[in-house]
Amino acid sequence: MKTVTPRSTCPISYTLDIFGDKWTLLIMRDLLLNGKKSFSEFLASDEKIASNILADRMNMLLKEGLVTKRVSPENKSKFLYEPTQKGIDLIPVLCEITLWAENYSPQRACKAFTEPLKTRRTQTIANLKKRFYKQPGQE
Repeated sequence: MKTVTPRSTCPISYTLDIFGDKWTLLIMRDLLLNGKKSFSEFLASDEKIASNILADRMNMLLKEGLVTKRVSPENKSKFLYEPTQKGIDLIPVLCEITLWAENYSPQRACKAFTEPLKTRRTQTIANLKKRFYKQPGQE
């Protein structure tokens, strides 16, 4: 498993120590923005992450307190990953990265996602976060 060892006290360096590879932010994107929860769902992403790399990154995210892992109530041999508050707090960061890419990437981001961010950023981010807060009576 990738061990995170801080290189300095710089906040950007700390962030890169966790998210500086090409997979970890994509895993968090899928969890936070695309609603993926299971290992197989993450493996099915367009970027085609290898299962050993996914397992390593998931273990690192667990160790760093960005996700939790629990047994699926429908299938006891399947695990589900959920973001912690620390993970949920990445939603605005991912949204800003998406808007930056909307300006500079030749592929462009999905308008259905970027337009609400451009016109109602605070409300859109709040709605994205709200999906992860359990309501009374939820599992």
